[in-house]
Amino acid sequence: MRGTGPATVLYLLVRHELRLWASLWLWAARRTHDAAADGSAFGYARGQGAMTAGFAFVCVVESVMMSVLLRDWPAVHHVVLVLDAYTVVIVVGLHAASVVRPHVLDPAAGTLRIRRGIHVDVRIPLERIASVRRELRTTHEPADGELALAVGSQTSVTVELTEPVAHVSFFGRRREVRVVRCHADDPGALVRAVERARAGDAVP
Repeated sequence: MRGTGPATVLYLLVRHELRLWASLWLWAARRTHDAAADGSAFGYARGQGAMTAGFAFVCVVESVMMSVLLRDWPAVHHVVLVLDAYTVVIVVGLHAASVVRPHVLDPAAGTLRIRRGIHVDVRIPLERIASVRRELRTTHEPADGELALAVGSQTSVTVELTEPVAHVSFFGRRREVRVVRCHADDPGALVRAVERARAGDAVP
């Protein structure tokens, strides 16, 4: 998408909100988004569950406190209550988006799809993977050609490529990356599955 004018920004914000609500629905229905029938899904949201719950609890407490403080100003109280309630929905929706949009390995299509919620979705052709390994990192300095998708401030899998793939940011900025670092709840299983797929074996 080109340009970041008001119309483009509005479109992106509306799309973001719709995806959040869709994620909540998928989460409630115990379904995943775009998981290939013959592929394997690898979650990454487990590490952020406690933090998300804590943040949502803080938002609820703040909402109750504001209700008490603004009880003598009904109009302001109602506006703040709606905003606080929607903040809780956004927090839960962001976690739901991470749960229903796992990483997906699809040997039939020859792709590894690395995702983080509704914000990142990078498709990596298996033939472009030079190496994949478990690698726990808790610090991620910005580097040219690298994409770090930390969860709970850490990544646990590193994928190095022979050729770059495109990563498109929220506002449509496109850049080429040769190294993708991501987190997985079971990094060993993801690494082994990718290695088997690259070798041409079926992924269970």
